[in-house]
Amino acid sequence: MEDVELRSFWDDAKIRAGLNPADGYFGRTAADTVLPAAWSFGDTPEEADRLLDLMLQGRRTATSSAAWEYDDELPEAGVLSIVLDGDEHPRALIASTEVSVTRFGDVDEAHARREGEESLESWRRTYRALLARRAPEGVTVDDDTQVVLERFTVLVPVSAAHAAKRAGLD
Repeated sequence: MEDVELRSFWDDAKIRAGLNPADGYFGRTAADTVLPAAWSFGDTPEEADRLLDLMLQGRRTATSSAAWEYDDELPEAGVLSIVLDGDEHPRALIASTEVSVTRFGDVDEAHARREGEESLESWRRTYRALLARRAPEGVTVDDDTQVVLERFTVLVPVSAAHAAKRAGLD
């Protein structure tokens, strides 16, 4: 059964983000009825809340994950996602704007800052530990580990999008 809270958030977010301006006139489309993927940052409720808060403050406009977490389909620019808090309540609607795959050792300072980290060293320490916890058995996380880097824009709440623009991270 579909989560009522998630559906309610999506119905409101589409309007706030201007994604269905003609809905009342033309009726519902297939895009209106399919919910975007819903997920949270990090791997604990506390981490999900901390990273969501950075995003809502406009200090986080990117995320990373290991390439092994995807079967054959990587995320694409333009894909919408609902970001959940640590209690799995929907809090934001984002759109991916750029996706790339690179070696862990080649991630740069600019990307680390877009993720809300204070430094590249901090990003590497945090992500190396996160990826090691999530790694399949027998996989070692090192500088050659392939990571997927995603940039996104916050569509809802609009205040987070404005904060990111003021911070120069959009």
